[in-house]
Amino acid sequence: MANVSSTADEILRCARSLIIGGGYNGFSYADISGVVGIRKASIHHHFPSKVDLVRAVVQRHVEEAAAGMAALDRHHPDPADRLRAYARYWAECVRDPANAFCVCALLASQIPVLPEEVVVEVRSHFRALSDWLTSVIQEGAKQGRLNLSCDARAEAEVFMAAVHGAMLSARAYGDDAAFRTIVTRLIDRLVADHDEPTKRAAPGA
Repeated sequence: MANVSSTADEILRCARSLIIGGGYNGFSYADISGVVGIRKASIHHHFPSKVDLVRAVVQRHVEEAAAGMAALDRHHPDPADRLRAYARYWAECVRDPANAFCVCALLASQIPVLPEEVVVEVRSHFRALSDWLTSVIQEGAKQGRLNLSCDARAEAEVFMAAVHGAMLSARAYGDDAAFRTIVTRLIDRLVADHDEPTKRAAPGA
C-alpha cells in the first residue's frame, strides 16, 4: 500500500468511510464518484474491481494498526497504560461518524457475503491484533500489573471482543459514552491494585 497516488488515497479514504457507514454492499463506485468528484472510469483505473478496492482498504487498515500498536509499545512501557491508550484511541474514533467502527470488525460481521479475498485480509488483521493483545496481557501479568481470570490468549480474545462490542453498543444507542463505560469497566477488571500484590497467579504468564 506504499506510494499510492493522491487520487487513490482519496478513493481509499472515501471507501473506508462508506464501508463503515453501510458495509460492503452499502456502496458502489458511483457513490465514490459523487463524493470524490471523479469519473467511475478513474476509480476502475486505480482499483479494477470492488474486491480490489476493499482489499486495499483492509490492507491499509492493517498497516495503520500495526504502526499504531508498535507506537503504543514504544511510548507506553506499562502494559496497563498500553491497554488504556488503545482504548482511548478507539474512544476518540467512536465520536467521529467517519471512523466510528473498526472497518475490519464491521466486515467480519459480513463474512458470509464477502469475497474470499477480503475474508483472508480481515482474518489476518484479527490474528495480528489478538497476538499483540496477548503479548501485552502476558507482559502485564508477569509484572503483576494485570489480574488474569484465564490464560492470556483467552483474556486477549475477551478484550478484543468487548472493545468491538462496545463500538456496536455506541452505534446502537447513538451515544459514544456507551463505549467508554464498557471499556473502562473492562480495563478496571484487568488492572491490578497498585498498592497490593496480584491476588492470584497469572495463568498463561
